[in-house]
Amino acid sequence: MPKFAANLSMLFTEVDFLDRFKAAADAGFKGVEYLFPYDYPASDIKARLDEHGLTQVLHNLPAGDWGAGERGIACHPDRVEEFRAGVEQAIDYATTLGCRQVNCLAGIQPEGVSDDEARKTLVDNLRFAAEKLEAAGILLIAEPINTRDIPGFFLNRTEQALALFDEVGSNNLKLQYDIYHMQIMEGDLAPTIEKHFDRIAHVQLADNPGRHEPGTGEINYPFLFGHLDRLGYQGWIGCEYKPAGSTQEGLGWLDSVR
Repeated sequence: MPKFAANLSMLFTEVDFLDRFKAAADAGFKGVEYLFPYDYPASDIKARLDEHGLTQVLHNLPAGDWGAGERGIACHPDRVEEFRAGVEQAIDYATTLGCRQVNCLAGIQPEGVSDDEARKTLVDNLRFAAEKLEAAGILLIAEPINTRDIPGFFLNRTEQALALFDEVGSNNLKLQYDIYHMQIMEGDLAPTIEKHFDRIAHVQLADNPGRHEPGTGEINYPFLFGHLDRLGYQGWIGCEYKPAGSTQEGLGWLDSVR
């Protein structure tokens, strides 16, 4: 059975962020991920990881002004220097936290920027980040995200992402496959995962509709977990869902597959 990591940006929000590490460990999780660590000193987060015996599985590169609705700046031609500074910041945090992979959010295509210009900017930024992260021993991953939840998000389908990765031309760039986002955008989950299995470094989950825990929607998660096992998936699955009720009340699905 795959290893599951609690996404602390969505789970255990009943308590403050730094207290969620204990809550995740108490619930049986061995790994954690979240959107961003940058509001807290890396040493404070590392202390929580060590105290509760948790692996830091993933966090994102800085992604602009999240509170103002920005969802990444990697495709923004006028934000290249900010993006590059964010890569250095992410390396500092990931190194302290022992995090071996970092996700890049491509961002919403800016108004007035052509597809070609956005693509070129994203390719150049991914190439820069992949090289810098590789030198630090950290894998770069990037994910397609559905355009219903985030209208205008530039990277939004599996084949599109992989074609863009081919253009980047780095062995240090892999796919983050978010089952929820790709169910909305393209479906055909199991064959897509199998076809591109060697290029997938991280998986995330939520059910659809609603983005709640597995078992609340249309996705056959027991089948997909077995499918990943049959393929030999050794990575983590990030539980990036919004609990339908309290986090603890919604963890029955996890008990049933452990």
